[in-house]
Amino acid sequence: MSRQSIPLQDSDYVALADFRAALRGFLAFSEARAGEVGLSPRQHQALLAIRGAAAGQATIGYIAERLILKPHTASELVKRLEALGLILRRSAEKDRRKTILVLTGRAEGLLLQLSTIHREEIRRLKPLLIELLGRFG
Repeated sequence: MSRQSIPLQDSDYVALADFRAALRGFLAFSEARAGEVGLSPRQHQALLAIRGAAAGQATIGYIAERLILKPHTASELVKRLEALGLILRRSAEKDRRKTILVLTGRAEGLLLQLSTIHREEIRRLKPLLIELLGRFG
């Protein structure tokens, strides 16, 4: 019998509901912290994606992929971040047609602040998340 054909029990629904509630709680925490420094949640995610990208890989397409956005939506997001002085566009060294996104010093500072408090929140939630994931076998 495959895992997919095993009937769900009441405990499975409880585990799924608890897991989703924990994820949503973290997202609410994250959204509130981003707002406190003047960023939308999506702007925060984009800055984090740019900072976390391998060297030379942070492009509009990369942002669209990481944030699960349509390319035109990612392009508008990048325009807003650029207008806020949070990112710069640079031509790639090997292919001048390719545009690489780079964080400004201001963005680096905001992201450091946000990432530090997010890391602490994840550390606080770690035991709960491990317990919740353990319910899924």
